[in-house]
Amino acid sequence: MPIVRIEMWAGRTQAQKRELARVITEAMVNIAQTTPEATIIIFEDIPKENWAQGGVLASDQ
Repeated sequence: MPIVRIEMWAGRTQAQKRELARVITEAMVNIAQTTPEATIIIFEDIPKENWAQGGVLASDQ
């Protein structure tokens, strides 16, 4: 059972997450030879104030 974790900034719509879930599941089925029912996708929305890159908070950019 593959588990795909996606961490990204908060703000994506339900429609965007739905499409991501669909195409990622499809890719896992085609490439990893699993089934849609066995594929788990977890979205974790990270607020920009909790994300830093290069020593700078994303909320400060």
